[in-house]
Amino acid sequence: MRRLPALDEAIASLALALMVLIPVIEIALRPFHGKGIDNAPLLVQHLGLALAMFGAVVAERSGHLTTLGNGFAGHPDPHVRQLAHLFGKGSSAILSGMLAAASWHFVASELEGGRDLAYGIPTWSVQALMPAGFLLLGLQLGSRCSQVPALRLPLGLALTASGFLFAHTFDGETLPLLPLALWLLGILLVGAPVFAVLGGLALALFWSEGQPLASVSLSHYQITVNPSLPALPLFTLAGLVFARSGAATRLGALFTASFGGGPLGTVIAAALLCSFFTAFTGGSGVTILALGGLLLPLLKDAGYPERRGISLITSASALGVLLAPSVPLIMYAIIARVPINTMFLAGLLPALVMVAFLLVVGGYLRGPDTPETSSPRGGTGWQAVLRAAWNARWEILAPVVAIGSLISGIATPTESAALTATYALLTQWLAHRELDGPLLRRCLADCAQVIGGVMVILGMALGLTNYLVDAGIPDAAVEWVQQALPNKLAFLVALNVFLFMAGALMEIYAAIVVLVPLLLPVAVSYGIDPVHFGILFLAVMEMGFLCPPAGMNIFFASAMFAKPIKEIAVSVLPALLAIFLGALSISALPWLATALPVAFGAYQP
Repeated sequence: MRRLPALDEAIASLALALMVLIPVIEIALRPFHGKGIDNAPLLVQHLGLALAMFGAVVAERSGHLTTLGNGFAGHPDPHVRQLAHLFGKGSSAILSGMLAAASWHFVASELEGGRDLAYGIPTWSVQALMPAGFLLLGLQLGSRCSQVPALRLPLGLALTASGFLFAHTFDGETLPLLPLALWLLGILLVGAPVFAVLGGLALALFWSEGQPLASVSLSHYQITVNPSLPALPLFTLAGLVFARSGAATRLGALFTASFGGGPLGTVIAAALLCSFFTAFTGGSGVTILALGGLLLPLLKDAGYPERRGISLITSASALGVLLAPSVPLIMYAIIARVPINTMFLAGLLPALVMVAFLLVVGGYLRGPDTPETSSPRGGTGWQAVLRAAWNARWEILAPVVAIGSLISGIATPTESAALTATYALLTQWLAHRELDGPLLRRCLADCAQVIGGVMVILGMALGLTNYLVDAGIPDAAVEWVQQALPNKLAFLVALNVFLFMAGALMEIYAAIVVLVPLLLPVAVSYGIDPVHFGILFLAVMEMGFLCPPAGMNIFFASAMFAKPIKEIAVSVLPALLAIFLGALSISALPWLATALPVAFGAYQP
């Protein structure tokens, strides 16, 4: 087992590296030969499957699989805490075994097709990574049920195998839904990973109808090899490379010089920089960790109170979701079947509106409580701006590479993301000399971990969503909502409130996959444009980063700034109100989302 951690990380990192390399080679060969690598898009999409499964294994080993928290973690009785731990981990191992069985049934059905990806590689050989990945997840989760090293492996094997055999034996049978649902609710409350609960619920629903369990794995496979999905890990890798190098310092200097070093200019610079960085890194928590140590001293030097500075960094880091190339923005485009370049353009004006509401309504533009104590770093005036811009010239051009190559039609979404990742790697390696072998390996591993944890949730959530769609739940929801809410205005207000509560309880990626297929048909029935709905959906979801229990920004900020969670949560309350009012303004003004896509010819409402 000692070699397993290095193996899963190596496979995921290799898959990610090839996902970067193949599209770049394809672009380079196309002008000379008219084509590049055979079936390059399919190869990249299936490398995404390898990245998803082994990245999820790395995420579990690192303790980064998303949960809703453990309600028994603070229980005074250690025996209760231990029982809750055993119940959550053991049940998750059993569910992983069930998902492995469902995946194997799917692979077995594909064996008969005999299809090849390219160069004689059979499709089933890559699909087989799904049951392998779930078996490894089950083995790791089950091994955590024992503190005795000699018992960990046998216990992990026993729990995972029991789940596999149960699902294999009862595949296609009809089982009652209520006991399974109660079991899943119980393990959710004790901290089981979200993917296990969602996957278990999908299995339970298909079991209740006597349908084959392979349908769940088919959904996981379909979302993982979606043609647009490789853009997610590639843009995330580019952002992580910038975050791990000195890009944050250079951009911080540029933003501060551009807006001045006093309290007002530093606050505006901090808010914009946090939003921009979150859009590129794919995670607001990464922004807090990368920029918190840089921006808080700048704010304090400008005479800004420490508590308000922490609150600003924590809340502004949630606002990059609407800016390209944000991962949730791409996810919505994929789920709602809206062109990615359309969503990139649609998010720009609303993102600026949200930042303005945060600064003005949130009260962050109020003067400092103490006089300014020092002059801004790096000087002032145009000379300082030009000097900072020259130092950050490679980082400034990154959005041009990302968005320009996509909007111009030069590259597909996957190729654009690969170009951006390559650009980040080359500039930080050659231009700045800040990227070496160990740092590159860390960026690849961290990206695989983040994307693996997200993708395994998306796959399970899509299986659940497909069942709900087949059962006619969206149609029933449209009929019920139209009876309860007589007009568009009432629906928009109710939608904002509902999404606010959902954002506080659900991880944003799971919310996109579960809620968008259900809510989008309802919104369209009220005459709401899909692009407008998507921007509104993501704008309200930004509040989820600041609301317990799913508000990860609060936990990241607490760890980064060594402050109690309660203090951080209280400090961002004004920001929550500001973001909510900003979302209401986007609800009332749909042209904020549609004006730029229409002006650039990327969308026709």
